[in-house]
Amino acid sequence: MMNRELSLSTFEHAKKIIPGGVNSPVRAFGSVDTFPIFVQKSNGAYIYDVDGNKYLDYISSWGPLIFGHNDEDIKSEFIKAIENGITYGVPSYVEVEMAQMITDAYPACEMVRMVNSGTEATMSAIRVARGYTGKKKIIKFEGCYHGHSDSLLVKSGSGTLTFNTPTSLGVPDEFIKNTVVCRYNDINSVIDAIDDDIAAVIIEPVAGNMGVVAPSENFMKELRKITRQKNIILIFDEVITGFRLSYGGASQIFNIEPDMVCFGKIIGGGLPVGAYGGHKDIMGMVSPLGKVYQAGTLSGNPLAMSVGVKTLQKLKDNPKVYEDLEQKAIKLEKGFKENIKRLNLDFKINRFHSMMSLFFTQKEVNYYEDVQTSDVKLYAKYFKSMLEQNILIPPAQFEAIFFNTAMSEEDIKYTIKANYNALEMIKAR
Repeated sequence: MMNRELSLSTFEHAKKIIPGGVNSPVRAFGSVDTFPIFVQKSNGAYIYDVDGNKYLDYISSWGPLIFGHNDEDIKSEFIKAIENGITYGVPSYVEVEMAQMITDAYPACEMVRMVNSGTEATMSAIRVARGYTGKKKIIKFEGCYHGHSDSLLVKSGSGTLTFNTPTSLGVPDEFIKNTVVCRYNDINSVIDAIDDDIAAVIIEPVAGNMGVVAPSENFMKELRKITRQKNIILIFDEVITGFRLSYGGASQIFNIEPDMVCFGKIIGGGLPVGAYGGHKDIMGMVSPLGKVYQAGTLSGNPLAMSVGVKTLQKLKDNPKVYEDLEQKAIKLEKGFKENIKRLNLDFKINRFHSMMSLFFTQKEVNYYEDVQTSDVKLYAKYFKSMLEQNILIPPAQFEAIFFNTAMSEEDIKYTIKANYNALEMIKAR
C-alpha cells in the first residue's frame, strides 16, 4: 500500500480550520471514499505529494495546464512579470494584449472584460444579458455547471452533482424562480420553456461537469436558430473548452457564433482568471460605457494576464498542439475500450477531441439522466486502484480527464496498463 500518512495528518489538521479541509468541495476526495493527497510540487506531467509519492496527473489543475506543470516558457514569463510588480490597480498594457488575443480568436467577442474567475464571468455575462434585453429569466441545462452564483446554482453538475445536492442552501427562491432548467441535448425542452421574458440561454457547448457529454450537431444548430428568432442572448460558457479544444474553442469547432462567451482557466495559464465578452452593442452596456455595473480590484491582474498571453501565444504559434492532445486522447480511449472488451465488461467512454470520461454504466451517455446511472461506488474503487498505481484521475465520476503536452507515449501506455489492472480488480470483486 502507498504511504500517504502525511497527507492524512495534513487533512485532519485542515478540517479543523478549513470547511471540509479543502477550498473546493471535489478536492476532499469524499465521493471516491478516501482522503486527498496534499501536493508538495509539480513538474511536467507529474505532481508529487508531501509523502514523496509521484503521480501522473490527468487533472492538469482542471484544465488550464495545457503545457503541463511548470512549463519553462510560462514560468519564465511569470518571473519576468513579477519583477515588474504584482498588481497596479490601474490599467496595464498587458490587459489590452490579452483582450486583443481573445477578440482576434473569437469573432463573437468584439469586446471583452477581464474578471478573476469563471464564476465571476458567467455571473457578469448574465447580468449584462438581462440589462441589454430588459428581461429577467435565463435558461440553463441540467448537469451544466457555471459557477456558484445564486441564479446558476440550480441542478448543477460537478461537485454538487457528486454530493447529491443539486441545489444549495442559501439560495433564495427569488433567484431560482428566474432560472429555467432544460434538458441538455434536448431542443424540445428549450422550445417548451421559452417565453417572452427569457433574457439568455447559457450552456457549456461541450458539457464537462457531468463528465464529458458532447452535444448533437442538430441540438446546437437549433439552439442558435431559436435564440436568434426569439431575440435571446446565447452565452457559451467556454471556461473549460475555451482555447483547450481549439484556438477558437468549441465555437470554432461547431462553427456557431454565440452572442456572448465566458472564459477562464487557460487564459490565465494556471493563475486565477476569468473573462466575458460579446458583440459591441451588448458589451456597451457594461460600466463605464453603460449602466450594467461590474468591477474588480484585481481584474486584469498583470501576473495572470502576462502568463495568459504567453500561454495563448504558444498555442497560436504551435497549432499542432491540439492535434497532439487529441492523438493522446484517441490512444487512451482505444486502449481503455480494448481493456473493457478483453475483460468482458460494459462501461462507456465519452470523448470529444481531448476531453474524455469513463462512465461506469452500461447505458450510452447522451443526457443528464444517463450520467446518473453511473455506479459511483465502482468509480471510487477504480480511482483508488489508479491512485495506488501512481495515476491521478479526477476524484469524482462526473469530471473530465485533461491531457497536456508533457505526457509521453510511455505515460499513455502505462495508463492503459493501469486501467486494465484496475478494471480487472473491479471484475474480480
